[in-house]
Amino acid sequence: MKRVQLLDEIAMNRAITRISHEILEKNKGTEDLYLIGIKTRGVPIAKRIAAKIHEFEGVEVAVGTLDITLYRDDLSKEQINPVVHGSSIPASISDKTVVLVDDVLYTGRTARAALDALMDIGRPNIIQLAVLVDRGHRELPIRADYVGKNVPTSKTEIVKVKLMETDGENLVLLESREE
Repeated sequence: MKRVQLLDEIAMNRAITRISHEILEKNKGTEDLYLIGIKTRGVPIAKRIAAKIHEFEGVEVAVGTLDITLYRDDLSKEQINPVVHGSSIPASISDKTVVLVDDVLYTGRTARAALDALMDIGRPNIIQLAVLVDRGHRELPIRADYVGKNVPTSKTEIVKVKLMETDGENLVLLESREE
């Protein structure tokens, strides 16, 4: 197995800072802004973005969590009895600006499932997507509004995001099998 480090802790922090600024610029501030992290690693990234926005603007942005387990289109392949951890949305998202946050954008299927789950909760004015890494290979017409790093990959490679909150370290790795 060959491993290449794509982002270290400093680069990850820079990417999150840049995404935070871009969210503020595109939305002209924080009014009616909600950050919703897609479980699992999207949640701590959303919280980090909220902390950066608070640092810049002095405003607390609501952060929610979204469990998309029951919305996945590959559920039958994964497991017969899925474990659902539940979503936690702090307030009504209807008529608000919602930024979905995830670690990696790949085929677009996770983002599609998140959109379905979100629409069952409420009807936002606008939904945007922020990801730490966009690795390409879309199977659906979905794109991120905010990207920390674009990484061209092959379908055989794996992008692993490790976060202090879930993995005890902050880094992004690209793993590939040596042939």
